[in-house]
Amino acid sequence: MSPDDVKWDAQGLAPAIVQDAASGEVLMLAWMNRESLRRTLETRLATFWSRSRGELWVKGSTSGNTQTVRAVSLDCDQDAILVRVDPAGPACHTGARSCFLAGDALLEAPPAPGDTLTALERVLRSRKQSAPEGSYTAKLFADEALRHKKVGEEASELVVASLRGSRDEIAHEAADLLYHALVLLQAHGMGLQEVTAVLRSREGKRR
Repeated sequence: MSPDDVKWDAQGLAPAIVQDAASGEVLMLAWMNRESLRRTLETRLATFWSRSRGELWVKGSTSGNTQTVRAVSLDCDQDAILVRVDPAGPACHTGARSCFLAGDALLEAPPAPGDTLTALERVLRSRKQSAPEGSYTAKLFADEALRHKKVGEEASELVVASLRGSRDEIAHEAADLLYHALVLLQAHGMGLQEVTAVLRSREGKRR
């Protein structure tokens, strides 16, 4: 794909939907022209066209909230661009992570599972970097034996809940296991990216 493949509008622009590469969360909508797309592909930094200022702008060039580009694709009509990024900070000028705030929803829905897990992972990462006093998560990071013990305990409790057949109990125990498993991954400097990469590698394989 090249900028020549895009069907630019009469002003030489196309809408660019910016998506978190890890969670799939939609972060913002901006506009690109041929040059901003070319620079995005070359630098791997999200670069857009400001319709109000009439100039190119690199996301985060002044705020530091840059967006490292992982993938760029076109829709089936080739007149809209999807930019998948690793954000270094909030995408919205208000300081919110996404420009699409829950409070502005015309129709409410719970967050997608990927959004929830990615948000939890961010919290765990922050607890690992800066341990608040009294934090249970920080306690787990400080005690390897406790981390391993809790993963084993939660796995056993999930099996027991499954045998009992209570949906609420199963959901609670599964949540506990996922939480402790994510802590264990973070302790090894790993996360959802590594796990989902393995899952993707297994797609379509008969087991």
